[in-house]
This record gives sequence, C-alpha cells and structure tokens, in this order.
Amino acid sequence: MAHRLLPGRRSLLKGSLAVSAGLALPAFTRSGRPSAEWGVQAGDVTRDSALVWVRSDRPARMIVETSATESFRTVRRVRGPLIGPGTDFTGTARLRGLPPGEQVHYRVLLADPDDPRRTSAPVAGTFRTVPDRRRDGVRFVWSGDLAGQGWGINPAFGGYRIFDAMARLDPHFFLFSGDTVYADGPVAATAELPDGSLWRNVTTEEKSKVAETLAEFRGNFRYNLLDENLRRFNARVPSIVQWDDHEVRNNWYPGQRIADTDTRYTEKSVDVLAARARRAFGEYFPVPTLRPGAREGRVHRVLRQGPLLDVFVLDMRTYRNANSPGDQTVDPQGILGREQLDWLKRELARSRAVWKVIAADMPVGLVVPDTTEGRPHVEAVAQGDPGAPLGRELQIAELLRFVKHRRITGTVWLTADVHHTSAQHYRPERAAFGDFEPFWEFVSGPLNAGAFPATALDGTFGPERVFVKAPDTANVSPAGGYQFFGEVDIDGDSGELTVRLREMDGTVLFRKTLQPGLVGQ
Repeated sequence: MAHRLLPGRRSLLKGSLAVSAGLALPAFTRSGRPSAEWGVQAGDVTRDSALVWVRSDRPARMIVETSATESFRTVRRVRGPLIGPGTDFTGTARLRGLPPGEQVHYRVLLADPDDPRRTSAPVAGTFRTVPDRRRDGVRFVWSGDLAGQGWGINPAFGGYRIFDAMARLDPHFFLFSGDTVYADGPVAATAELPDGSLWRNVTTEEKSKVAETLAEFRGNFRYNLLDENLRRFNARVPSIVQWDDHEVRNNWYPGQRIADTDTRYTEKSVDVLAARARRAFGEYFPVPTLRPGAREGRVHRVLRQGPLLDVFVLDMRTYRNANSPGDQTVDPQGILGREQLDWLKRELARSRAVWKVIAADMPVGLVVPDTTEGRPHVEAVAQGDPGAPLGRELQIAELLRFVKHRRITGTVWLTADVHHTSAQHYRPERAAFGDFEPFWEFVSGPLNAGAFPATALDGTFGPERVFVKAPDTANVSPAGGYQFFGEVDIDGDSGELTVRLREMDGTVLFRKTLQPGLVGQ
C-alpha cells in the first residue's frame, strides 16, 4: 500500500528541529485527494520540449497544464502517466511543441484514477525554453555534492540555503554535476562542530544506514526533497543532472566486490547496488535517457542550448575500468569506455555551437586518490606521475588530440567532486603530453557537504592552478563555510563566456572571461 512507502512523521523529525523559517517539511497528509508535497521539477529543456516531474502520495494520473502567463488564463493540458508503486509514485511527463526562447509556466495536478474529478491542489513551476536567437544569451549555474559526510538538512542553519543564492541569479538551468545524494553516507541526528556546538540534522529511516535496497536508494533521493529551499529552486530552475560515485558507493567501479570486512553492507555486489541506484536516480530526476522504473538507460547525453552552447554530459562512472595505480601503457577502456569516448568525439565534431561545455563528474588534472581497498589507487584520471600519459590519462590525451586536430573551438570543462573550488588552465608548453590546445577547467562544490583541502596537480597535461579556495583541514561543515557554486554567463552580442566562482551566499571569488571562436586559449 502507498502509505507504507512514506516515512512516518516521527522518523522524519527524529533528533531534529521540525520547522524553521528556512525549512518546512512536507505535511504527508492523507486527505481524500492525491497530494504532491514533494514539489515539481523540470529537466533537460530544449527549444520546444521539456520534462516535468512530480511525486504523488498514492496512485494517481499525472496531468500538466502549461500557459504563457502566470495567471494560467489560457492553458494547454498534457495527460501524463499513471503513477504508482512501480516508480515509487514518481512520474515524468514530456511537454512538446513549446515556443522557443519563451517563459513557460506549468502546473501539475494529480487525479484520482477512479474519479478524475478528484484532483490534488496544483503545484506550479516555470522554465525558459532554449532560444533560437543568439542575442538572447545563456546563463546557468553548476555545482555538486549534496548532503555528504553526514552534513544533512539542518533547519537552524537554514537548510540547503545555497539554492536560494543560485536562484537569485535567475539562471536558465542548473547543471547538477554528480553526487546528487550520498547513498553511502548515513545522516545522524547530531554532529559535533569544532566549537563544541551541535549540528542538528533532519533524519529519516532510509538515511540511518548505507543504502542497499531499492527502497533505501529511493529514500536518499526523497531526503533532499525535504528541504524547502531545494523544492522552491526546482520549481523555478530546470536541471541537467549527471551522477558520480555517491549515488551508489564511494569510489565504486563496475564489477567491484565489497570486502567482507565492510560490515555495513550485506549486499557485496556493487553491480547490484548500482542497478538499484540507477533506477532510483531515473525515478527522481527528469532525465530522458533514463526511463522511470527501468533498470537500463544511460546518463551521458548532449543538450543543445541554442546557437551559443552545447552541454556534453559525461558519465565517468558506469563504463570505467577498475581503480588501480593507473600506470598502464595501454588502456582502451579508461574512465569513459570506448563507446562513450567515440560518441563524445562524434558529437563534438558535429557541434556548431559557439561554446562546448564538457560536463565532467570528475576533474582531469587533479589527483583524486582511492584508498578504500587499502591500496593507493587512482579514483579519477590523473595518477600523480607528471610524465607521459598512463592509465586513464591515455583516453583523455586521445580526446584532447582529437579536439586539436579537428580544430574544435570553444571547449570548456566544468566539474565538481573534490569539495573545493578552483580554476585550472592547461597548456601544452607546460605539459609532458603536448599534442593539444590550451583549455580551462573550472571546479565548484560542495553544495551542502564536507569541504576538503585542495588536491595535488598532475603535470601530464600542464595544469596551472590560477585560483583555489579550500580549507586547510578535512571535512569542514557547511557552518564553517567553503560551500561553492559556479556561474556561466554567455553574452548574446559578443559571444564572450564569463565564468564566476561563487560562495554559498553568492559572493564572487573569481572571474574569467573567454573569447569565442578560438581553438584554445
């Protein structure tokens, strides 16, 4: 029955403050009509289409009404799916035939399948479709890493208040750069801060242990939606979402077996865990390449955002080889897998956009170690040897060489993952591998998680860290600062792309403007 899948109010509020000025929990009432207390989301918006998401408290028919005005004086109605326990009562409807470059207002209603006259109160949202005209410009924000290291929703702190700062910029979309949940990171009722005070989390049953069952993975995605700031942001700003490791387990790779000594897990097959996580991910985010309720599908895709921008969303987790010292001289699988790398090269070559943002869930030149199996392995691309490319670096070298020789202009790398913010400039004159054109990589995050010191650079591709802000100690709480997001603003007249790295309150820390039409800069 539906009510058995809903967390009880006692478990929601256990060890936490129930309500604050910055956070209001869904009421979870069981009236005679369906209810959509988890808010709405829009995702993967194009020039004439969008996906709209909702979650019901019981079986219901999803109905979406759209209008050109907030008054909804004239509406167009789209009949969405019948949603029920097979997708944890989530549903996604595709809107088609939308006008390009226009503000679209929408509202979702949930109708009782047995009596369509009994509908929920409407839940409203809005988004802008992708413009056909270059002069309209593009502005978006990006970040990652939400509710990590035990730092969850703290009402006294204002909840996930960074989302309000991002919303104030009125972006066209939000690029959610992975670690959208921490399925391997339980959230306790309290955590001690350096000054001796307590950080108090909202807690739920599903967040009290590592996620193993499908229900527990679903509960991790529901947890974040308890935050009013995030629900409000979702209703105003559409998303482009990718995943990384913590949707499943820290530093996971296909085929991995969890050691018997890790008693947190009774399910030892990471492939089994990843399949459940992927299904929950596809249920809780509007991603067109992942069908809700299905085990299959893919995360990597390209989003064409008009004449100025294409966004290439990578999946650096699903197709990677096993983490290792990274010293192989031949590594065809790498971190992307051969099929995804070939897809990326084809799509980059096809792109006619002024700017090609490569949305990577892990950095290129920052050394990210993996010691989860008791050995010094490599978790990302760089393996710490500043010499010629080895291991997964070979695949990145192939891609960079391709971009240079095909004279592909306007590539910019955006990522999160490392829990600090920085800007790296890569130049062949500084590199052991020199067959590429200069490019920039910008890092942001976390959104609401522990902050960590800056990681070392690997000299293989000649990075120079032009800017960095990071703490000196590990796992600094959001109360200690070091929560970040980035903004990209592409001017419609000049075509210039400006990146701003921002703090939690929106303060600009670093700014860089890039010129259009150049192979490298």
